[in-house]
Amino acid sequence: MDILSQLGDLFLGAAPTVVIVFLLFLFLRWSFWRPLERALAERHATTEGARQQAEKLLNVANEKLRQYEDALRQARTEIYQQQEASRRAALEERNHLVREARERAQASVRQSKLEIAAEVDQAKKALEGESQRLAEEISRTLLAAGERRE
Repeated sequence: MDILSQLGDLFLGAAPTVVIVFLLFLFLRWSFWRPLERALAERHATTEGARQQAEKLLNVANEKLRQYEDALRQARTEIYQQQEASRRAALEERNHLVREARERAQASVRQSKLEIAAEVDQAKKALEGESQRLAEEISRTLLAAGERRE
């Protein structure tokens, strides 16, 4: 029994300490842990809000980047189409100029052929007239020489 009475005295002596520790716990909880938990909750909320806002901004930036890339792709396509149209127009212009030059050359060749044909006709007529004159002259000369020999 002696041990039981010593344990009872020990518990009675420890009871004020337990009450003081319990009161200290309640005081610390009220004055230290609750404000600390509130500050941590606010910090978490602020951090989470900032993270969500950063995520939204990142999504907006990605969307703008996608729109920019689409616009850039479309602009490149338009430029390529304009270049292709310009190239086609240049080829058509060159073909048109080649056709015109070919037509002028053919017209010039036709004109030259006509002029040459006209000159050939004139030369033939001149040669016919000259050959006729030469034939008459040769005939006269031969007849005159024949008459002299007789």
